[in-house]
Amino acid sequence: MRILSIETSCDETALAILSVSGFFRPTFTIEAHKIATQIALHAQYGGVFPMMAKREHSRNIVPLFLVTLKEAGLVENQAEAAFSPDQTALITDTLAREPEMLELFLEEIPHLKKPDIDRIAVTVGPGLAPALWVGINFAKALSIIWNIPIVPVNHMEGHVLSVLVPKHTKEFTLSRSSFKLPALSLLVSGGHTELVLMKKIGSYAILGATVDDAAGEAFDKVARMLGLPYPGGPEISRLAEKARTENTHHTFKLPRPMIASKDFNFSFSGLKTAVLYHIRDTGTPDEQQVMEIAREFEDAACEVLVAKTMNAARKYAVKSIIVGGGVSANKTLAERLTAAAQPLDLHVSFPTRELSTDNAVMIALAGYFGKKVSIDSKQLTAQGNLSFKKEA
Repeated sequence: MRILSIETSCDETALAILSVSGFFRPTFTIEAHKIATQIALHAQYGGVFPMMAKREHSRNIVPLFLVTLKEAGLVENQAEAAFSPDQTALITDTLAREPEMLELFLEEIPHLKKPDIDRIAVTVGPGLAPALWVGINFAKALSIIWNIPIVPVNHMEGHVLSVLVPKHTKEFTLSRSSFKLPALSLLVSGGHTELVLMKKIGSYAILGATVDDAAGEAFDKVARMLGLPYPGGPEISRLAEKARTENTHHTFKLPRPMIASKDFNFSFSGLKTAVLYHIRDTGTPDEQQVMEIAREFEDAACEVLVAKTMNAARKYAVKSIIVGGGVSANKTLAERLTAAAQPLDLHVSFPTRELSTDNAVMIALAGYFGKKVSIDSKQLTAQGNLSFKKEA
C-alpha cells in the first residue's frame, strides 16, 4: 500500500508519501516528506492569519505535490492532457473557492499519469477552517481524476502517532512493543493542550484540556510581551536555558494555575496575565530580566504540565506516556516529565524534532489506521473544532 498524505491545518503546507508492507507487523517507508512553511510571512504580524494561511496553501500545494511525487519517484508524464470534460467540470466546481490552486491544477496535473498511490489521507480538523479546506479540496480533486479513496484524519491523532517514527531512519516497523498500552498522551501545541487516554490505536478519550489558552499560545504571547520574535516558544526556551546555565536568580514567582485542582484541565491565561502585570509593575525589562522572566514562565508552565500528566498517569494506571505537538520539543518539559515518570517505571516517548511540529508523515500514519470515505461524505469537511470524545 502507498499513502499520499496532506496536512494544511494551520500555516504549514505538508505532503508525504509512505509505502506500507506487511499486516501484523507493518513496515513503513517514508518515500517523500515535504513542508512549505509560512513562518516568515506570519512572523511580521506576530501570529497566524487564517485567510492569509489559506491563500499561501492554495499557492503552495500543487508545486509541493509535484516535488513530492518526484522525490518518491512517481512522476510519469503523458504527452496529452487526459481530463474528460466531466472531470474538468467537477474539478472546477470542487476548487471554485481556490482559484490559484485551480489554475495550477489544470495546468500541471492533466499531464501526469496516475501515480501508484492507493489512498489519500487528509487532515480534516482540528485547525483553521479556511486552511483545512485547501487540503480537503485538493484531496477531492485528486480523487476525482484518479479514483483514489480518501481517509479523513484527526490532526491530533497524527500527533499521538508521530512518536512511532524513530530518529534518523526512513524505514520502521510497528509491533506490539512500539509502545505499551494503555498510554497517556500529553498533546501540547499552539492551539491545543490536552491529556488523552489511548487504550488502543483508534480509541482515544480526552481526560482534560485547557479551559483557555493553549500552552504554546501562552509561550508565544509571553514572548511578544518580552519583545521576542515569532514563534516565541523556542525563544523563551533558549533564554530560559541561558538563565539556568548562568545561574541567574530572581526574586519573583509566577502562579502555577490549576496545579492543585482535582481534574486534569489546564489554564494558562492567568499565567500569561501574571507576566503582563509583572512587567507593568517593574517596568520594561532589560536583557537580564527578560532571561529571568523567561525562566520563571517556563518553569511554571512545565511544572503544571508535568504535575497534571503524572496525576492522570497514576489514576488511569497507564503503561506509557506519549508527548506530541510543537511544545514536545521543549527541553525542560522533556527532562522533567521523563524524571517524574521514572519512579513509576513509565517510558516517555517524544517525536523527533522534525515531526514535533505539523507534518504529513504523522497524517499518513493516522490514515493507515483510518477508514475510507466517499468524496461527498460529511466526514470530508473542514472541522475546525474536531475533538476526541470526552472520558465518561
